[in-house]
Amino acid sequence: MDAPTTTSSDDGTSGGGGGWFTPRRPPKRPEDGHPQQPGADAHQAPEGRRPASIRPLGRPEGPVPAAEPVAEPGERPSDEAVNQAVNEAAADSADGSADGSAGSSAEERILAAASVGPSPAVQPQPTPPPATQSAPPPVLKDSVAQASVAKDSVAKPSRPASPDAALVQRTMAEIGPVADQVTSYFYALLFTRHPDLRPMFPAAMDTQRDRLLKALLTAAEHIDHTDVLVSYLKNLGRGHRKYGTRPEHYPAVGECLIGSLSRYASAIWDEETGAAWVRTYTTISQVMIDAAAEDELRAPAWWFAEVVSHDLRTPDIAVVTVRPDQPYPFLAGQYTSLETPWWPRIWRHYSFASAPRSDGLLSFHVKAVPAGWVSNALVHHARPGDVLRLGPPGGSMTVDHTTDSGLLCLGGGTGIAPIKALVEDVAEHGRRRPMEVFYGARTDHDLYDIDTMLRLQQSHPWLSVRPVVDQRAHLPDAVREYGPWNEYDAYLSGPPGMIRSGVDALRDVGIPEARIRHDSVEELVVAGD
Repeated sequence: MDAPTTTSSDDGTSGGGGGWFTPRRPPKRPEDGHPQQPGADAHQAPEGRRPASIRPLGRPEGPVPAAEPVAEPGERPSDEAVNQAVNEAAADSADGSADGSAGSSAEERILAAASVGPSPAVQPQPTPPPATQSAPPPVLKDSVAQASVAKDSVAKPSRPASPDAALVQRTMAEIGPVADQVTSYFYALLFTRHPDLRPMFPAAMDTQRDRLLKALLTAAEHIDHTDVLVSYLKNLGRGHRKYGTRPEHYPAVGECLIGSLSRYASAIWDEETGAAWVRTYTTISQVMIDAAAEDELRAPAWWFAEVVSHDLRTPDIAVVTVRPDQPYPFLAGQYTSLETPWWPRIWRHYSFASAPRSDGLLSFHVKAVPAGWVSNALVHHARPGDVLRLGPPGGSMTVDHTTDSGLLCLGGGTGIAPIKALVEDVAEHGRRRPMEVFYGARTDHDLYDIDTMLRLQQSHPWLSVRPVVDQRAHLPDAVREYGPWNEYDAYLSGPPGMIRSGVDALRDVGIPEARIRHDSVEELVVAGD
């Protein structure tokens, strides 16, 4: 893909972005007179504004339920201090003089609060780690991510890296030791140079601060993985519509990305590296822009959904059923992103707990985890009548109904939810395909949905359900005792550790990697926040 290059890669202060990362063509827009979809009002609002936060239907507006912030590593700068400085900086930038002096001082305040210190250009540079350990952990946003580049099962390209990919990977190795400082500086630039973008992010950046930057860096690092990267980026672009992201926002993000990288990789940064990053980011952003424009012609940016049932199965697990305000198309095994009225602009992913229903209702299994804002709100505060917001469906853990292969399913904890949906999907298609389900939990108490699964087993002779209770949660080890599985398609859903070990175990017992399906272990959260 043709992409513009740049002759300067400074700290992101070189003007308003003209010529940087410009989409090669305007995205197609609905024709005049096309019925406005719910969520389209966000596009009609002034730049940087978002719709008012939703509140529960039929219930008075009350205080936000108490929840502890998600814990961050001890060496991180104070998120409270950064949040305060960012908010003050955004206000100063909005009111600043034309010469940008207010923005400059605001940026200095954020950097001081974030304790990022002076430019690394005047500091000794640490020795870069090996390339295989260079990138920050890939925490992908919305991924939503049916072909996630974060999967452990994605193999590296056998051919040598392209010149741009080699320069990108070199940069990633350089910034690895100071990744947290890169993140702080990135948001300092973004919110001081473009304060109109601040309302698109949560008021508290504690849980959000890494996600956008790491999603971009992960995609850039895998720029040669075109087969999986394009699918991932299209899903990412569609998912970003719910935040109010527009094509004109991408240049701002790109400039701040380049500014942050050039500052903290100054020891290796040159014109060639800057040009490689511009081309890489332009490719990434164009795929996302095109996918969002295409999706806008056929689907809303989000759906409103009213809670119609709240079934507390255990003290910390609830089955939440909602009714969307309009038809919501999805496939069994997929997931969605969900926002509660108590924590605006904070989204979490949950799998659908059933195949599509004739009444249009959607169910989710939610476990309240320590310091989980969204999960605790859904388990302990949501009630019938409350209104949530849903993003678009995503995920590739779906059944191929063109084959008669058996299905081997591993579900750990609330990861049993999408497995149950797959069972219902196979049953509805009426084909007697052998289906083996291993339902794992640490204790009998955690097998909260075992009665439902056993009833399904009684109704369908082709289905076998095996509960596995193990304090060490070694569900994949139990699979080795049965089989053979070489003629089965495998599906995994549960905690990240279970998925990682499960993929290894399934490969060991002879299931080809191409027949092992799961979604991003970092992004798809079926066991809580």
